[in-house]
Amino acid sequence: MPLVPISELTALAARALRLAGACDAVADAAAAALVDADASGIPTHGIAFAGVTSSHHAGAVGDHLRPIAAAGMVALGFTNSPAAINAWGGKCALFGTNPVAACFPRLNDQPLVIDLSLIEVVRGKIMLHADQGQPIPLGWALDRAGNPSTDPKAALTGSLAPIGGAKGAMLALAVELICYALTGAAFGFESDSYFEPGGNPRIGHALLAIDPAALAGRDTYLARVEALIDVMLTDDAVRLPGARRHASAVHARSEGASIPAASYAQIVQLAS
Repeated sequence: MPLVPISELTALAARALRLAGACDAVADAAAAALVDADASGIPTHGIAFAGVTSSHHAGAVGDHLRPIAAAGMVALGFTNSPAAINAWGGKCALFGTNPVAACFPRLNDQPLVIDLSLIEVVRGKIMLHADQGQPIPLGWALDRAGNPSTDPKAALTGSLAPIGGAKGAMLALAVELICYALTGAAFGFESDSYFEPGGNPRIGHALLAIDPAALAGRDTYLARVEALIDVMLTDDAVRLPGARRHASAVHARSEGASIPAASYAQIVQLAS
């Protein structure tokens, strides 16, 4: 490996950070910390945080984390989204559904993927009930006055119930702050809907990569992950998160993906 003078390495790192959008103070501080870690013989302490601003729908957040896990690192991902959840006790939707995902590499198996949004049910299920003229279960959503409702149309103009009540709302607040305060993206209530043609949500995403070697050590990390999974699987009723999705993806790669005929026709038309 080449030996680079500390001053040159620090200047290069600071310049790269400025070109990526960091202000002078942040670029200088981050460059000094990273180079100091390398100089001290602990290069693993350059583990990384990345923010994306003024973005659109992220899809399944867990899928964006798999390359990080493939590199042997633990990955955490967050995204805010157009307003859907009330601040606890409020009547107006302020926070997005704000998915949270984590991906943990394993010793000789697919990574453990945890991926969930912070709402009791996705808006699409409520839309389906509205199209079919069926009521929704109590606890899925609130009307515009902030009251629990079984009317899907009232729910679509109101807000979605967070998982775990007040605790879920607090998690949604935390994700909102991580994704817009750190990236400069739009608040959930400032973002256009995903479902309106020509919309521009301008939401934020946040990704964190953690190298186990910089902490307990890679071997210890892998051993502890497998030990926990082994205990979990002693109960025949336990299903590992992400296992069903992985099996479905493997099947779809060989047999094809199953989608509604109407959706397929629409995709064909749009691609023609």
